[in-house]
Amino acid sequence: PVDMGLVVVLGKPPKMTRDVRHEARELPPFEATGIILRDAVYRVLRLPAVADKTFLITIGDRTVGGMTARDQMIGPWQVPVADAAVTLLGFNTYRGEAFAVGERTQLALISPEASGRMAVGEAITNIAAAPIADIGDIKLSANWMAAAGHPGEDAALFDTVRAVAMEFCPALGVSIPVGKDSLSMKTAWEENGARKEVTAPLSLIVSAFAPLPDVRPTLTPQLRTDCGETDLMLIDLGMNRCRLGGSALAQVHAALGDAAPDADAGQLRAFFSTVQRLNREGRLLAYHDRSDGGLLATVCEMMFAGRIGASLQFDTLPRGKSAIEFLFNEELGAVIQVRRADLPEVRKAFSKWGLEDCLHAIGTLNQDDSLSITVERNEILCEKRVDLRRAWSETSYHLQRLRDNPECAQEEYDRLLDQGDPGLHAALSFDPGQDVAAPLVNRGARPRIAILREQGVNGQIEMAAAFDRAGFSAVDVHMSDVIAGRVSLSDFKGFAACGGFSYGDVLGAGEGWAKSILLNTRARDQFEAFFKRTDTFALGVCNGCQMMSNLHELIPGADAWPHFVRNRSEQFEARVVMLAVEPSPSLFFEGMAGSRLPVAVAHGEGYAEFADEKARAGAEPLVALRFVDNRGAVTETYPYNPNGSPGGITGLTTPDGRFTILMPHPERMFRTVQHSWHPEGWGENAPWLRLFRNARRWIA
Repeated sequence: PVDMGLVVVLGKPPKMTRDVRHEARELPPFEATGIILRDAVYRVLRLPAVADKTFLITIGDRTVGGMTARDQMIGPWQVPVADAAVTLLGFNTYRGEAFAVGERTQLALISPEASGRMAVGEAITNIAAAPIADIGDIKLSANWMAAAGHPGEDAALFDTVRAVAMEFCPALGVSIPVGKDSLSMKTAWEENGARKEVTAPLSLIVSAFAPLPDVRPTLTPQLRTDCGETDLMLIDLGMNRCRLGGSALAQVHAALGDAAPDADAGQLRAFFSTVQRLNREGRLLAYHDRSDGGLLATVCEMMFAGRIGASLQFDTLPRGKSAIEFLFNEELGAVIQVRRADLPEVRKAFSKWGLEDCLHAIGTLNQDDSLSITVERNEILCEKRVDLRRAWSETSYHLQRLRDNPECAQEEYDRLLDQGDPGLHAALSFDPGQDVAAPLVNRGARPRIAILREQGVNGQIEMAAAFDRAGFSAVDVHMSDVIAGRVSLSDFKGFAACGGFSYGDVLGAGEGWAKSILLNTRARDQFEAFFKRTDTFALGVCNGCQMMSNLHELIPGADAWPHFVRNRSEQFEARVVMLAVEPSPSLFFEGMAGSRLPVAVAHGEGYAEFADEKARAGAEPLVALRFVDNRGAVTETYPYNPNGSPGGITGLTTPDGRFTILMPHPERMFRTVQHSWHPEGWGENAPWLRLFRNARRWIA
C-alpha cells in the first residue's frame, strides 16, 4: 500500500459551485372524509405498489448457488410477502447475511427530509425480521436519484443528504459506507412543436445488509395456526399521528396530501432492539412491517401467507382519527403475532424501551376465513379472504396475461379459488435421517465425480456441494478441458451436467452444449466411451438435462427420451413446486418411490416434447419424476406444472438406471435450511440428499 495524496492522482479539479434555492411547496391536504371503506380496501390492494408481485418474482432465478435461505416466497402457498432476503455463507454453516430495501419516494414531494428518514426506517423495519445481533451490524447502501438543475431539487437533495447521513443515521447507530447517485432524472423533448418534459422526484433507495449468526430464526409474515391462542399486536411508531400524505390510499384517490409520515431515530432503535430480543426468546410467531397500504394491507398479506382469517377489534380509535386514517396510514411500525400466554412478557419488553404507548392489541385469528373489522362493537368491514386475495393478485394476473401465455395466467389466477388447497407438503416413503452411504463414507474413500459445466453454467457449486456431502470428491470440469484433452472422462465413474445459464440462457442453450460434444471428435469419442462402460453413471439437471437429452444417440437406452423445449407459459419459471418420485430403475431414486416433496425449479425450456403418443408411451417405464399438485395428483395445470410437460413428466432414466435427467434442482435443496418452506422436524439434511447418497452407495 502507498499513502498517496489524491492531488497526485487526480490533479486539482476545479471545485463545483451550484447556485440553488429552496422552492416553497403549497400542497392541499388529503381529506379522507367521504371515502367508503370497502371501496378503499379493494382499490389499495390493486395498486401496483401494494399488489402481488408474483409476475416479476417468478421470472428470476432465486435458488441458484444453493445459498438461499429466505426468498420472497413464504409458506406452503408460496406468497411473495417476505420482509427480508437471507443467504447462507456456506454449505456447512448456519451463518449468513440478511438484505432488505427501503424507499419512500412519493414522500419527497411533500417533505424531502422525511422521505429520506422514512426510506432508512423502512429498510430497518424490514430487516428486523432477521435475527441480527446488534443494530450497529447493519450497513446501508444509499442510491440517490434527483433531477439536478430542476428548480428546488438541488436544495432538496442537499437537505435530505444532510438529514440522513449527518443526523438520522448517526443517531440510529448505522453507517452508510457505500452508495451511488443518478442526478439526471429528467428528460425533455419536442413533440408537434411543443416542449415536453418528465421529471422524477427526489429518491433515496436504501439497501440494508447485516451478518447473521444463525439464519434459521428469521421471522416471516405467515400467521401460525398451530400455536394455540394467539393475538395480533400493532407496534405503531407513528404514535397515533396517522398521517396519510403520500400513502397508497391518497394515490388511488389521485391525491398526495400535505402531511408526510416521519421517523424518530431513538424510537426506531428501541423498536429494533425489542423485536430482536423477543425473537431470540421465541416469543414472536409472525412479523410483518407496515409500509405500502398501511395496517390494512399488512394484515391482509399475513392472512394470505397463513391462509387464515383475522378479526380486528378496536374499542376506541386515536382521538380525532377515523377508521380510514387508522387503517391506511403508512407510519413506521409492524404487526406481530404472539401467544396469548406471552403477552405480559411482550408488553414488559416494549415498556423497558419506553414503547408501551406504541403497542396495541388489535385482534386475533378467526375460523371464518375472512377479514372482520369492528370499531366500538360495530362491524365496519367483513370480506372473505379469497376475495381480498383475488383483488391483491388481480394486477399481477393482468400483467402476466399480457406478457405470457394467457391460458397459464388464467390457470394460476383461478387456483386462488380453491379454498381447500393444502399447499406444499411432504409425504416420504423413506427416512431422510438414514444415511445409506454412511458405511462407505466412514471408510474414507471418496470417489471422484466430474462436475461438468459449459460456458455460462452457474449451478456447479451447489451440485459439487451435494455430491461432496454424500461422500464424493467433486472435480470442476469445464467442456473446454474435455475438448482440449486436458481432462479425460475415463478418469471418472460419474459426471453431473449442471444447470444455470449456458450460452447466456439463449433458446436451445442445452442443444448448443450437446452440439459442442457431437460435432467435436475428441469430445464425442470420450462421451460415447463413457456411456458404453458398465461402471459409470451420469446426472443431468436443467441445462444439463436438455444437453443429455440431445445426446440420446450416444446413451444406451435413451432413445425414448423427449426433446426439451420452451415452457408452455412462454416464460422462464422459478418456483418451488411438488414432485412425485415414480417407481423407476434410476439408481438415484432407489428407495424413494412413492414420495412427494417440494423442490425448486428454474428453467425456460422444460417442456418434454415427444415425437408422438407412441414415443411417449415408450418413455413411460423410464419416468422417474412427475409434477403433482398440492393434493398429490399428477398434473399439467400451471403453475403446479411450471413447464406444462405431458403427464407431469420432468425426470427420466435409462433401462439400467445409470443415466438420469431431470429439470428440477434437488442439488439446491439438500439441506433443510435451503427450503423456502419445510415441515417441522426435518433435521440438518433434507430428503433430497438421499438422491446423492444413493449414487455413492451404487458406485461401491
